[in-house]
Amino acid sequence: MQTIDKFNFSGHKAFVRVDFNVPLDENFNITDDTRIRAAMPTLKKILSDGGSLIIGSHLGRPKGIDDKYSLKHILSHISELLGKNIAFANDCLGKEAVEKSAALKAGEALLLENLRFYAAEEGKPRGLKEDAADEEKAIAKKTEKANQKEMAKQLASYATVYVNDAFGTAHRAHASTAIIADYFDNDHKLFGYLMQNEIDAVEKVLKDTARPFTAIMGGSKVSSKIDIIENLLTKVDNLIIAGGMTYTFTKALGGKIGNSICENDKLDLALSLIQKAKDNKVNLVLAIDAKAADRFSNDAKTQFVSVDAIPDGWEGLDIGPETEKKFATVIENSKTILWNGPTGVFEFENFTGGSKAVGQAIVKATEKGAFSLVGGGDSVACVNKFGIANKMSYVSTGGGALLEFIEGKELPGIKAIRG
Repeated sequence: MQTIDKFNFSGHKAFVRVDFNVPLDENFNITDDTRIRAAMPTLKKILSDGGSLIIGSHLGRPKGIDDKYSLKHILSHISELLGKNIAFANDCLGKEAVEKSAALKAGEALLLENLRFYAAEEGKPRGLKEDAADEEKAIAKKTEKANQKEMAKQLASYATVYVNDAFGTAHRAHASTAIIADYFDNDHKLFGYLMQNEIDAVEKVLKDTARPFTAIMGGSKVSSKIDIIENLLTKVDNLIIAGGMTYTFTKALGGKIGNSICENDKLDLALSLIQKAKDNKVNLVLAIDAKAADRFSNDAKTQFVSVDAIPDGWEGLDIGPETEKKFATVIENSKTILWNGPTGVFEFENFTGGSKAVGQAIVKATEKGAFSLVGGGDSVACVNKFGIANKMSYVSTGGGALLEFIEGKELPGIKAIRG
């Protein structure tokens, strides 16, 4: 497989699929440019080699052409970070995109308009009614798949080499993230630096594991984490359950959880996961106390209580001090750490304590030589908020892609390059 370090882009036009799906405020100012900055090494390598650059990305989830999701809003910031004026095509498939791509000279760059302005990018029919007949749905699906292939073919025609640096969309079999690779031979399709780093980080955790291996799984619902928890139970030494999931497990074990969030239809599932942990000799680490609130608010009255004795009318919004110590002890004695999801409602300043304690424990372990991977859920937002992102071994830019990769699923964006 071709690698970006060994490839000389001189004389080539590179179509680079990036993930510039960044948050914007009401005035279209970027509030977090992490994903843009993460792609800069790849973009700069291509230009420094003497190649020309065609950048493709999506922004948001538009249902058609929508100025709100235009990439023109982030053009100047990309140009600033790249240190070069970037041309802009007001379409990604129209005449302007074709002509501007063809006219690119060595060292020049072009940003295409939002790829998701076209339904063909995702390969999903738009405007099809839910109650449409099966035959109508089948025809629409077949038509859109054909359109998707045609879109991939046209995007590929702009360039002589394809670079996928969009890990955040690697789990999607979209025109620009997977299908486009079919139009390039093995020597002319490759991962960008960000994509390769993401793959290396996950594979280091899952395949080149230093032990003990501890995973911290937060999040509100067990149902959304079933696959990843079950996969991790065959790999980790310690599995820490945090966040809203805590209370489903606690209730399943017979505890009183007051008004805490709980999936009552998943109590049996929680018990089965507890049993699977025992069967696999995994140390399943659950909370022992909670910071409870009398309402879901940063200004609520609070008290620390046993996690299985939360009073009626109160709800657990974070872990308590005893649990912080319990989690920290496990984490600080680990050699490989995966953190996915906060311990509580960290958006409220009064309920950040648990997540901060976990983050600080990971920092200590990392300083002692552990490999720490943070990603998915709001754990990335946590390390950024607490100013400790640079003290982790690797902070992933992927959400769903990271989780599916850890679950053991084959990601279309990776398979398209690796074969």
